Amino acid sequence: MRTLLRVLVIGFAVVIALLATAAVIGVHNARSITATTAGLVADQLAITRLLDEVEREQGALNAAFYGISRAPENVDRARVLAALNQTGAEVATLVKNARGSPDEAAWNALERAVLDFSSEARQLLSGKKEPKFASRDLFVRHEEVTAVVAHLSDLSYARATETRRRVDAQTKSIVTESVLLIGGCLLVALVSAVVTVRIAARVFRQMEAQSSELGRVSFRMLETQEATARRFSHELHDELGGSLTAIKTNLTNPTPQIEDSIKLIDDAIMNVRTLSQLLRPTILDDFGLDAGIRWLAERFSERTGIDVDYRSQFDGRLADETETHVFRIVQEALTNVARHANASRVTIFLRAENGNIRLTLSDNGRGIAPTASDHTGMGLTGMRARARSAGGDCAISSTPGGGVTIDVTAPMEGK
Repeated sequence: MRTLLRVLVIGFAVVIALLATAAVIGVHNARSITATTAGLVADQLAITRLLDEVEREQGALNAAFYGISRAPENVDRARVLAALNQTGAEVATLVKNARGSPDEAAWNALERAVLDFSSEARQLLSGKKEPKFASRDLFVRHEEVTAVVAHLSDLSYARATETRRRVDAQTKSIVTESVLLIGGCLLVALVSAVVTVRIAARVFRQMEAQSSELGRVSFRMLETQEATARRFSHELHDELGGSLTAIKTNLTNPTPQIEDSIKLIDDAIMNVRTLSQLLRPTILDDFGLDAGIRWLAERFSERTGIDVDYRSQFDGRLADETETHVFRIVQEALTNVARHANASRVTIFLRAENGNIRLTLSDNGRGIAPTASDHTGMGLTGMRARARSAGGDCAISSTPGGGVTIDVTAPMEGK
């Protein structure tokens, strides 16, 4: 469940981050387009205003040109000269305002053309040049002015086209980034959904397996309790009851058999201790898990003749529940070795590791057959159930002919 929640949190966090990024980028791009458009529009308006001024000045120059070229002797010289002076001054102002702009060279060319036209017109009005040649030169100067004005108009149109292109490019960039971000959000959401569904399905399968395991363990516990009760009944009736009856007979005889009674009492005490250890080893309560496993290993080796190599790097105390579960896991594992493994050696290693108590038990027996229901025997199921009850885990691995390894971990602070 923690993994499922982690995937959901990470997935939603990534989606939210992408959406926030998309919003930030969208706002930034919108502001950028607004600023760019405003700047370009302002530049375009300034250029349009300058061109309007140029056209007005060109109109004045055209009027002077047509008047001078047709009948220079009938022209009001003072008026034309005044118009030329005013036009020159206004063009100089326009050129000054256009300095620093990308079209500064064209504006400088306009100023030179206007000055050349004014100079030629003044020479014609003053009579210093032959009218025939002066009119031709004035026409050339007028064409130069017209060409420069046309070039400025072309530059203005190119600037407007570039403005539209840049706005279109930014708009396209925004659309592309938005599509990518939305696609990324959808992809992350889809991946998160798929991973969530798979993890949820796996969790449900694990829950079903654990539920089935719990049912088998509960049934096994009932069987174990019934077998223990039956054994106690037989032990109490046959062994302890028989010993007490024999002691009573010995003591009620005319010649009491004290030595035989003492031997029977010793046997009864031994049987009581055995039954007590079967229920709950007192060494586990008195001295802890390390001593309990060591005692269990020694008793197992004496009873079965199988060599047990027990090593420990932990001699502290754990919660009662944890010590009981780990002790019973070792007890069940040794019982399985004696019954099924056909082993000659068992290794047990107990140690503290990363805040957990860890126990590894391995044998050199024949291992678990592949047909043994994937290691789901009742004893192994009970071990895993006990490890989970202690808040830990029990991993069981085996290869045919290579023995069995049982690796148990549980938190040292309890579940």
